[in-house]
Amino acid sequence: MAVITDSHHHFWDTTKPDFDYYWMTDDLAVIRGVRGPEQLRPWLEAKGVDRTVVVQTIPSLRETELFLETAAVTDFVAGVVGWVDLTDAAVGDTIAALKARPDGRYLVSIRHQVHDEADPEWLLRPDVKRGIAAVGQAGLTYDILVRSLELPSGLATVQAFPGMRFVVDHIAKPNIKQGEIEPWTSRMRPLAEHPNVWVKVSGMITEADWEKWTPDDLAPYVRNLLEWFGPHRLMFGSDWPVCELAGTYAQVYDAAAYALGDLSADERAAVFGGNAIEASQRRRARRRVRG
Repeated sequence: MAVITDSHHHFWDTTKPDFDYYWMTDDLAVIRGVRGPEQLRPWLEAKGVDRTVVVQTIPSLRETELFLETAAVTDFVAGVVGWVDLTDAAVGDTIAALKARPDGRYLVSIRHQVHDEADPEWLLRPDVKRGIAAVGQAGLTYDILVRSLELPSGLATVQAFPGMRFVVDHIAKPNIKQGEIEPWTSRMRPLAEHPNVWVKVSGMITEADWEKWTPDDLAPYVRNLLEWFGPHRLMFGSDWPVCELAGTYAQVYDAAAYALGDLSADERAAVFGGNAIEASQRRRARRRVRG
């Protein structure tokens, strides 16, 4: 049987003062509290999800270390998308230290919340590019977290590092509530020309109308992605527990399945499992790709 993988979710505990969840403002209060493996497990069991990838939520090396520790003792967590300071001249040493930990094998990718930066071209800063190069040299994937505004810098980054693997999170956050087609379409489509880029079919319902969204609101975006990237470069992600702002884990899963439309069994297995493995474990010899 195909292994089902949730390629994107989070954990946190806002009842403790250990971390600053600066983005979790009062209008997002419903998702505050404890969200850990035991809160997620029932949802996974209900939908038959076998394994997951937990993703950083704040710019904190300690959070990344904690997620690695959690992965090592949680049967369903297969990988961690962590955070490091890309602007630090010693970022290569930091990544090497993370990988050298007993639980370092769980580190599969690095991410920075680029859409929170004031500069839409933050990714193109020389110090950031040096950091992204270090991610690639360590054999890790880089998760691109941007909106339509920052997509041009995401494309330029992919073009600058043709030997790396990249994953675009949350389909680059188009404004689904407003039915945004442009500039998302013209900025997203060119990424598909680069075979080292995958896209997470995730984070969509929180870009839609939280109260009134339906799976039909998501379908046009997903079907564009299928046309551009094909079913072997898309991967399902729940974005739990952020998704709870607009719906349940089960609703997210079912909406993604609906929006993907009429796929073959093999294609559906790829989106809901195999592609997440391919994007994080593709061997260096197969990554010499040019756009």
